[in-house]
Amino acid sequence: MTLVIDKNSARVVRHPEKQARPDTPILRKPDWLRVRAPGSIGYNETRRIVKDHGLVTVCEEAACPNIGECWSVSHATMMIMGDTCTRACAFCNVSTGLPGPLDAGEPRRVGEAVALMGLTHVVITSVDRDDLADGGAGHFADTVRAIRLTAPRTTIEILTPDFLRKPSAAAECVIDSGPDVFNHNLETVPRLYLTIRPGARYYQSLRLLERVKDRAPDMFTKSGLMVGLGESKEEVMQVMDDMRVAGVDFLTIGQYLQPTRKHAPIDRFVTPDEFATLETIARSKGFLMVSSSPLTRSSHHAGEDFARLKAARVALRAVA
Repeated sequence: MTLVIDKNSARVVRHPEKQARPDTPILRKPDWLRVRAPGSIGYNETRRIVKDHGLVTVCEEAACPNIGECWSVSHATMMIMGDTCTRACAFCNVSTGLPGPLDAGEPRRVGEAVALMGLTHVVITSVDRDDLADGGAGHFADTVRAIRLTAPRTTIEILTPDFLRKPSAAAECVIDSGPDVFNHNLETVPRLYLTIRPGARYYQSLRLLERVKDRAPDMFTKSGLMVGLGESKEEVMQVMDDMRVAGVDFLTIGQYLQPTRKHAPIDRFVTPDEFATLETIARSKGFLMVSSSPLTRSSHHAGEDFARLKAARVALRAVA
């Protein structure tokens, strides 16, 4: 990976590693992927709280199409450990480069913002921090604990990196901090990892989810897939099976949307009917909760989904 830094501002230039790639066409979105532009009173208030606390959100950094809907009802996914990632995934809109040092005050500010917004459920994610000895695990744990102090009734969902090549204690540190949901996205099928997610390893990601269940059997686990990158239906079904073997409770499936011409091209737009079929298949494989639609994202409706997921587990235990 080549880093490009503006010497006048010491700012990492966005996506320098993708500039050498040939431009790829951006397909016109079908009607089912069109969303209203944000601008409600609730949206503006959420934006103010985020900015006042100096926080970064994946909603903005990843150009999520659901930002208007989520922020209008005070749902924001906090992205900790900065806005610069050490990896260069072909699908991702987050900047790549050499990140700065961790901000020790960030966990406290995240906790304060969660309390101020009155969130019943919060999602905390991060950039990959391969430059840190623990991959940022300690910072994740500090953030979970800070939220517990300021907003004890808020349920916490974390969406973590894979902690590739980090000591096993790193992941254990995060698990032991006690989030309600541990999410780590597999993103795509194994065949596409070298082109779509070259810095990651499919079985490392799968093993991380399995380790969560080994260490904390009652903790909910969650993972997600993008479709429309050239995968086959059979490959998606195999990933579902792999997730179930690893004990994953909740699956999200959404349409990949190409951020720029330098990112991986869209192979095709998967229709709403196909998403409905994938949801039916996933439910038949035993997932407690499945969200499968063109606009599904890991944190979209995460609070409502968690409440249903918890109720489903209670019902399942009652039957058993």
